[in-house]
Amino acid sequence: MNYTLDFGPVVAGLPDLLKGCAGTLLLAVSGMAIALVIGVVGVVLRESPLRPLRWAVIAFVELIRNTPFLVQIYFVFFALPLIGIRLAPTPTAIIALGLNGGAYAIEIIRGGVQSIHKGQVEAGYALGLHKRDVFRFIVLRPALRAVYPSLTGQFVMLTLTTSIASAIAAYELTSVAKLIENESFRSFEVYGTITVLYFLISWLMMRAFGLVSRRYFSYPVK
Repeated sequence: MNYTLDFGPVVAGLPDLLKGCAGTLLLAVSGMAIALVIGVVGVVLRESPLRPLRWAVIAFVELIRNTPFLVQIYFVFFALPLIGIRLAPTPTAIIALGLNGGAYAIEIIRGGVQSIHKGQVEAGYALGLHKRDVFRFIVLRPALRAVYPSLTGQFVMLTLTTSIASAIAAYELTSVAKLIENESFRSFEVYGTITVLYFLISWLMMRAFGLVSRRYFSYPVK
């Protein structure tokens, strides 16, 4: 069987694909922001002396980490209307991505927090620092510095996971590609192109994360 490549439909749909890339970045960045907040708050609650709070965080992490993201996004999509919350597919996908990324962020950040020696915390208290300042400057920032590579790697994975949001018709790169493929039947050309686009998105995000690391998490050099 002879197959002739034809990238004409891809070229014609390139503006839509680029808009899809923007949609993917919107989902990814918004999901990362929610995930980071959930990660930090989850670590605080995970270390709480109140046992029900610790159990709630543990249950959340185990539930998310042991179920497929496709099931999670469907659950959020169909569960929210049952409690009177009706959202468009894109906000729903952002919430699902935030919850998914947050569960992994909790464990990553918690590992960093546990790597901080107790002596450093005690030294902070000895200097008269407030408990909030001790957590912020002595615990959280060094912990984030330690886990930053793992955390950013997880966020890149979250970016690629946005492709599953096409299952609920959220506007992103894969959903746009499906529309072009359905109209042109050029599956190889369309999905080959978005493979390259996803690679470029991931590469650019890693570059951006590298800049943030050098700006905020690098150790001072004399």
